Amino acid sequence: MKATGTHETLELHELLMFKNTCLAKSTAMQQMASDPQLKSLIQQDMQKTTQHIRDLQNLLS
Repeated sequence: MKATGTHETLELHELLMFKNTCLAKSTAMQQMASDPQLKSLIQQDMQKTTQHIRDLQNLLS
């Protein structure tokens, strides 16, 4: 997907910023969580979000 228009590129940047914010929030929440099951869920979310960020970065490069 190398040939994207300006509008699509801006939307990808917007989505990337959203996922970065989600990852920052999950990172903060993980440090506050005391329940092991909740920590596990947050870690899974962080791993998936990190992969989504990589995918978006690949689309933008």
